[in-house]
Amino acid sequence: MGRGKVQLKRIENKINRQVTFSKRRSGLLKKAHEISVLCDAEVGLIIFSTKGKLYEFATDACMDKILERYERYSYAEKVLISTESEIQGNWCHEYRKLKAKVETIQRCQKHLMGEDLESLNLKELQQLEQQLESSLKHIRSRKSQLMHESISELQKKERSLQEENKILQKELIEKQKAHTQQGQWEQTQPQTSSSSSSFMMGEATPATNRSNPPAAASDRAEDATGQPPARPGLPPWMVSHINNG
Repeated sequence: MGRGKVQLKRIENKINRQVTFSKRRSGLLKKAHEISVLCDAEVGLIIFSTKGKLYEFATDACMDKILERYERYSYAEKVLISTESEIQGNWCHEYRKLKAKVETIQRCQKHLMGEDLESLNLKELQQLEQQLESSLKHIRSRKSQLMHESISELQKKERSLQEENKILQKELIEKQKAHTQQGQWEQTQPQTSSSSSSFMMGEATPATNRSNPPAAASDRAEDATGQPPARPGLPPWMVSHINNG
């Protein structure tokens, strides 16, 4: 038959309790050694008997190092837990503060819009009225400033456009003058060319007339005497020689 399930409670019989303690202590120490070897773990086991006797097991017999490491770990864990709880508490406090601020702002906004005024007394209504009047003054002042700035900008643009208009008018007048002068020159150019051509023809005609009459006179002289006229500038003997020849 198999052994039945052991009920976990204090063994009342002192002898049985001592025997069970010895057996379980040996098995526990054996299991601690096995897990340290198989899993390469640092194990520290401390057992105190009913009479206060100490039984311990430590990996490589370094119980002090294991205890020191345990203290550092437990202290860091405690600090982390306390920090997290403190941060959580701060966040909760900050959330409550922000929530209260949001509610106050929403309530003030409703009051400025003329809503939920029933909860305000006479003094609070007067303060609200003064606040609105002050806000209107600031708004009107800012509006006037923007209007003056806009007017000054428009005046600057107007002056620049007027200057550009003057420049364009001046250029247009100069172009019109140049066009008028060119038309006048084109109108006077044919008259000048015709007068110059007639002048050239008049100069050529008298020259022809001056050259022709001496020739005609010499021809008449030759026809009357039967001899060519004497040529000026030649000696008489050369003239007679030419005539005889």
